Amino acid sequence: MAPAPRLLVYTRTTAYRHDSIPAGVAALRTLGDFEVDATEDPAALEGPLDAYAAVVFLSTSGEVLTPPGRARLAAYVEAGGGFAGIHAAACTEYDWPYYGEMLGAWFDRHPDHQPGKAVIEDRTHPATRHLPPVWDFTDEWYDFRTNPRGAVHVLACADESSYDGGGMGADHPLVWSREHGEGRVFYTALGHACEAYADPDFRTHLLGGLTWAAALTD
Repeated sequence: MAPAPRLLVYTRTTAYRHDSIPAGVAALRTLGDFEVDATEDPAALEGPLDAYAAVVFLSTSGEVLTPPGRARLAAYVEAGGGFAGIHAAACTEYDWPYYGEMLGAWFDRHPDHQPGKAVIEDRTHPATRHLPPVWDFTDEWYDFRTNPRGAVHVLACADESSYDGGGMGADHPLVWSREHGEGRVFYTALGHACEAYADPDFRTHLLGGLTWAAALTD
């Protein structure tokens, strides 16, 4: 029997720290058949990453990598490694241009945590094919510094008419995937609150994104 695919789940924060990080780690440990190594130690990104099917940044924030860690992560993704960013992963490594390009966009601001609607654009991707055309969810509905459309494959957009305080307008990507070098990158802006990680639809959303990034499914 082949060994279970491994995930390196990185949760270091040097700026805002989400209370939901422990719930997120616990959820990732129970999704699919993954073996999960969770760490906040930047040295974990400085060594070989080839044993991992994907590296996951779970609500990281601020500058969280050393120069050797940056080089190692970039080389890993360029050579075919998977990367998944969850929620505040977009609030990370603002001083490293490569990271913003790889992820697709950086966080700008968010309104209050509140119910809203996400419009699913791709009904075939593993992260979104289980969802209804319009997905009711409660989150922070991140705005981004730039609109990533054109550089990424948009899976879901925020419907700004469904909540207060949106700042990107009618085209507001929220979840996307992309290829970078030989690697695959998945990002979801959702996942602010602990409750999200107990939501069956959100858990399936994460599992689909992770399996796609890890090249375990098309």
